[in-house]
This record gives sequence, structure tokens and C-alpha cells, in this order.
Amino acid sequence: MAFIRVGLGRCTCCFWLAVAFDVVGLVVLLVGVFANVFFYDFLIYAGAIVIFLSLIWWVFWYTGNIEVPPEDLADDVGLSKKNTGVLGLVRTLSSRISRSFRRGSTSDNTQRGGQVHQPNRIGRPVTVPMASHLSSVSASLEKQRCNRTAHRNIQTSPIV
Repeated sequence: MAFIRVGLGRCTCCFWLAVAFDVVGLVVLLVGVFANVFFYDFLIYAGAIVIFLSLIWWVFWYTGNIEVPPEDLADDVGLSKKNTGVLGLVRTLSSRISRSFRRGSTSDNTQRGGQVHQPNRIGRPVTVPMASHLSSVSASLEKQRCNRTAHRNIQTSPIV
């Protein structure tokens, strides 16, 4: 027995938040337009921003109420076994190819202990040498900053 939802749907909280944001935004916007205050521009912009933020709640409400039949949902995630026609042929071919790739990669690159090792092009680990005189990136940046200030002081110092 299917339960039919009527009215606002499942996400009533998002619906009422969207309505509240719309009402508050419209009130602030209209106060900015019609009230004789010196900060009317702030109220106009604030009202427009609040109305724009209500779109987030409308999207949440709408997406929360999308209904997908269970048959379509099961087919989409691969739970149903409807392999008929061209679609079934493509699914079968795709699953066979992916299984062969998975099987080939684990059997060729397995080392002792069952760990999977994927070597790079040259077949050995890549090491990146670091400069031995720098302890970290921040130390190198500090050294560069000190060199620049010392260079600036030399150029700007008066000749005596």
C-alpha cells in the first residue's frame, strides 16, 4: 500500500524557512524603498540579499520532495538484473572489461604480504632532493625577506 503525501511534502521546515526569509526580505526591502531614513540603501540591499538567501531553502525543499519510483532507483544503482537489448550488451561488456582490468592489476603488481604496489614508469621510487641548508619553507622565505631588507638598507644608506 503506497502512502500518498499531500500538502507541503516531506520538508516542511525548509518550506517555512523559505517563506520566512521571503517575507522578512520583502519587508526590509519595502521599508528601504518607502521609509524616509538616511540608510535606505542598506535596507534595500539587505532585503534583496535575504530574498536571495531564501532560494537556498526553496532548493532544499524542492529537492527533498523529489520522488523516484523504487524500480528506477534500483535500476540506477545496478540492483536490478534487467540486461536486455543493447543496454544489456553494453553493461555485460563493461563489467567484463572492468573485471579484467581489476584482475590484471592486482595479480601483476602484488608483492610479499599481499600488498599492492603500483610502480611508476621507471620502476623505482622517485626521490626529490631537498637543499640541506634550509630547514623549511618558512625558513627560506624568512631568509629571502632578510636579504631583501639588507639589500634595501645598503642601497638607501647615505654615503659618508
